[in-house]
Amino acid sequence: MTRLFERRATLRRSIGLLGSFRFEQTAPDKFYGGLAHDTVDLVGDLYTGLTGNSLAGTTVVDVGGGPGYFADAFAEVGSRYVPIEPDPSEMHAAGLQVGGAIRGSGLALPLRTGSVDVCFSSNVAEHVSQPWVMADEMLRVTRPGGLMVLSYTLWWGPFGGHETGPWHAFGGEYAARRYARKHGKEPKNRYGVSLFEVGCTDGLDWARSTPDGELLAAFPRYHPQWAWSLVRVPGVREFLVSNLVLVLRRR
Repeated sequence: MTRLFERRATLRRSIGLLGSFRFEQTAPDKFYGGLAHDTVDLVGDLYTGLTGNSLAGTTVVDVGGGPGYFADAFAEVGSRYVPIEPDPSEMHAAGLQVGGAIRGSGLALPLRTGSVDVCFSSNVAEHVSQPWVMADEMLRVTRPGGLMVLSYTLWWGPFGGHETGPWHAFGGEYAARRYARKHGKEPKNRYGVSLFEVGCTDGLDWARSTPDGELLAAFPRYHPQWAWSLVRVPGVREFLVSNLVLVLRRR
């Protein structure tokens, strides 16, 4: 299932992606531009591994897609890309206009059941108070035999606190207060409001128990392939996986 993507999961790729995180808030175009093509490679390889087909002609829904940074990259491979975003300020944050973009909540996706080929979400679940409700919705709108890909940042990993890290290890509220004192403003990602604790085991438990999907793979998104086995080590995975990818087929 993951064989095609495994050849891309090199140490060089990992270093490049992790190094780009410092631009997420200061130069988002630079950060999301590189991440967009990596995301298309990831989703495309997984879809081919599942169906034997490319993404050309597919409908791809991006839950929490913001202003649609990934739109051009998916258009290049022939997909119809539909971002869904609840926050209007995020939808227009970069001055982008994506045809077909939808304002809506990931907790109640405004789409018909079984209506899309691929439903994915990148670095969003940790910003949702009920991430597994969102995951259920993602599966619901995916057609039978279609692909769902959920990638999210783990709380106890190095990036779990986002801009408040690494102090989130001492408590999310403490880290938020410390950030406000140091910078004279609230963090963009406010603990308990727009940033929540979500773990690796949480996602694995949901994926293994949902009746609507079959878990095909689970691996660290930004690690080289030789480090993917960390997902299988309880405890350790919460700290070292950093970002978990859950890959499911809709039953």
